[in-house]
Amino acid sequence: GAGSSMAAALGGLGLLQGRVRLAAAAAATSSLGRTGRRAPVQVQGDAAAAVPLAGRRYGSEAKEEEELRVRYLDDEHKGIVVLGLNRSHAKNALNKNVIKMMSKAVDALKSDKKVRTVIFRSEVPGIFCAGADLKERAKMHSSEVSSFVSKARATINEMANLPVPTIAAIDGAALGGGLELALACDIRVAASSAKMGLVETKLAIIPGAG
Repeated sequence: GAGSSMAAALGGLGLLQGRVRLAAAAAATSSLGRTGRRAPVQVQGDAAAAVPLAGRRYGSEAKEEEELRVRYLDDEHKGIVVLGLNRSHAKNALNKNVIKMMSKAVDALKSDKKVRTVIFRSEVPGIFCAGADLKERAKMHSSEVSSFVSKARATINEMANLPVPTIAAIDGAALGGGLELALACDIRVAASSAKMGLVETKLAIIPGAG
């Protein structure tokens, strides 16, 4: 039936539930070829949370090359690309490695004519992104911090300017740079568990990543 064919199409990714799937399909078909910035859309509901990936491991530190997972879907979902944050030990906090990988992925996507829609999501249940990795930042020289923030801002701006619709599937907390990441997307699909905030303001810091 339809469920089994969908599962077969997505394979190890697991099913993207309800509104995420519908938003991806609608964005891929209705906004294809449009230029300029699209009006942002926000959708809420439990359907925003994705079913866990088959075989993925939680609670263990991912290797650097696995901290951002890039999946190109096939068959009826061909043209949909899923970028998944995968730093369970750090609540998906954005570090230098993730920003570097994200920049590389976005650079490849913006010139790939076969891409129709990009979905940003978490590989870790209950957390979208906790913002910048403050433990890493504490070890940086002030000049490194400035360089990191500039790179993060440039990467998120590149995401915002991708020529295809982008969707943030928010399950759990999206804080600081994590919320800025979601705000850079055209569509935000939020689970009822989603919590969003620019917590930098409590530290007398201006949100500077997006």
